[in-house]
Amino acid sequence: MDLHAQEFRKIVDTLRHAAAALREHDVRYCLGGSVASWARGGPETVNDLDLIVDPAHLQNAVTALEGIGWRSETPPEGWLVKVWHEDVLVDLIHTVTGYESVEEILQRAEDMRVASLDIPVAAMEDVLTPKLLAFDEHYLDYTGALRAARALREQIDWNVLREKTCDSPYARGFFCLLEALEIIESQQVRA
Repeated sequence: MDLHAQEFRKIVDTLRHAAAALREHDVRYCLGGSVASWARGGPETVNDLDLIVDPAHLQNAVTALEGIGWRSETPPEGWLVKVWHEDVLVDLIHTVTGYESVEEILQRAEDMRVASLDIPVAAMEDVLTPKLLAFDEHYLDYTGALRAARALREQIDWNVLREKTCDSPYARGFFCLLEALEIIESQQVRA
């Protein structure tokens, strides 16, 4: 088994343990980020595991994961708590760029069979919105978003995604790239 596959297997194993602990503590959450994309049929990842957590349940989530031996840290950014299972990082995200609250994301999440468990998985629009809104002149790597968009284009409501990200020139550039690659149909992007 290659290194990439081993790292991904660790992430999936971490997801299984996290989902079981959060379910046992009645934590309201959903799977987000690149692992949510993978759960919907997108490419594997070797980065980290993102869980979108209802802010009212955040402390229960931390307690649940610390209770199974994981360590946590609250970084100064103020929008997440970092938790580690061995060398796998889990981001417990309670504030998401582009959303007034995570409630909208949690309500749209769909229960899916992932790693032999029923896990709420964020909609692809909710996975891609914060990713596109994070792009700026210092960080403009479309690779992950492009791979997800190409693999999951039929699962994405492009009108919703355009609307949520229309104020970002970097997101508009992403849509131009998708159109040029014929991943989506050409459409005038509103400025």
